[in-house]
Amino acid sequence: MDRASLASAIFYRDPVAAFAWLEKAFGFEPAMLITDPDNKMVHAQMTFGNGYIMIGSEWADYTASPASIGGKNSQTVHVNIDSDIDAHCALARTAGAVIEEEPADQFYGDRTYRARDPEGHVWTFGQNLRPFSPEESEKTTGLRIEMFS
Repeated sequence: MDRASLASAIFYRDPVAAFAWLEKAFGFEPAMLITDPDNKMVHAQMTFGNGYIMIGSEWADYTASPASIGGKNSQTVHVNIDSDIDAHCALARTAGAVIEEEPADQFYGDRTYRARDPEGHVWTFGQNLRPFSPEESEKTTGLRIEMFS
C-alpha cells in the first residue's frame, strides 16, 4: 500500500461503527482492518483519493473521541474532493452527518462545507473551483497573505 506523506489517526468510542459510517457518509474506502482473536478492531485504515486516515479506539489515556470530551475537537480533517461538493454534502446529510456549515464559495477559490460525524469529529470538505490568487484575495478580504513556497 502506498503511503501519503501525511495522514491523520482518528479515535472513536466505537471504531467499528465509524469504519462503516465513514464509507457510507463520506465515501472513504476501506484499505486495512486488523482485528484481535475476539474480533475486536485493533487498527483500520481508509483511503480517499491519494490520502488515508487511520481509525482506532480510545486505546490510551491521551486518546479520546469528541463524544468522550463534551464534543470538543482539537483538529479537523480537511478532505479535498474532485467534483460535485453539493452532492457529497447531500450524501453526508442523508447518512446522518450534522452539517455545521452548508456548502459555500470561499475567497481562496474553494467551495467548502463542514460536517460533524456521529461521535462529534468535525470534517471539512473542499472542492477547488478556481486558482488561488493571493493578490485578489487580499483585495477581497483586506487580509495580508504571505506565501512561503
